[in-house]
Amino acid sequence: MKINEIVVISGKGGTGKTSLVASMIPYIKDSVVIADCDVDAPDLHILMNPILEAKEDFFGMKKAKIDKKLCINCGKCQEVCAFGAIDKNININQMKCEGCTTCTLVCEENAISMEMAKTGEIYESNCEYGPMFHARLIPGEEASGKLITMVRRKAKDFARKHSIENIVIDGSPGVACNVISSIMGVQKAVVVTEPTVSGLHDLKRVCELLRKYPIEILVVVNKYTLSQEKTEEIEKFCQESKIDLALKIPFNKEMVRAISKLKIPSLEEKKFFETMGFYKFMEKINKRQSL
Repeated sequence: MKINEIVVISGKGGTGKTSLVASMIPYIKDSVVIADCDVDAPDLHILMNPILEAKEDFFGMKKAKIDKKLCINCGKCQEVCAFGAIDKNININQMKCEGCTTCTLVCEENAISMEMAKTGEIYESNCEYGPMFHARLIPGEEASGKLITMVRRKAKDFARKHSIENIVIDGSPGVACNVISSIMGVQKAVVVTEPTVSGLHDLKRVCELLRKYPIEILVVVNKYTLSQEKTEEIEKFCQESKIDLALKIPFNKEMVRAISKLKIPSLEEKKFFETMGFYKFMEKINKRQSL
């Protein structure tokens, strides 16, 4: 069975990506698995209101650990630590340790070892619209890409096991490794932008990344009425790049009110979504690519 994976991303944070994901989910044709892969700042669960079914720790990287019985306090490890993770009493601050292993190389007593450290948590939940897999990276920790890969793998395994054809992914903003982990292997990518200088700049960057892969790109301009000039620049970029500008969402205070009430905007403001062409947009989302 070919699984239809749709990711929603943005070149920058704060564009309304998660609000759009939540609005799309009730209108996905057939059954769906939801994956929140914005592990650095997960918030899709706020609107989805899922019931937690299972939780597991995520061990994303190795960090240094000192055996005090073997340590002779020579201080060599502290001298070479580029991250200031080892204090003068030869104690390791796990939040600062980057797992570079340099300290193990200079320790002649073999008192330092590298051990897997907990860097996040993975959750399996259920909401009104289907199963949801999400995660949280501990603030300041690394390996977000690995955590996203685990979330997607669990979502895909569940979809295969239960013959669910669609997976909707709330991806990470930007163009770093966490975004690459969010987009690899998907069929469609919805890129949410806004009519600002930074919005257009980051839209170009993320589209440049996406075009390296066989992914259908759909652009959504959120709050487009805030700047007609910048909206026209985005339209021109999409036209010249032969990218589908699939939806323009005008600024509307009722959207803000719906979100503040923890309501899904597309269900709370159906008339507003109908007038902007949201349902035609969802026809494009639900259309399967020819295999």
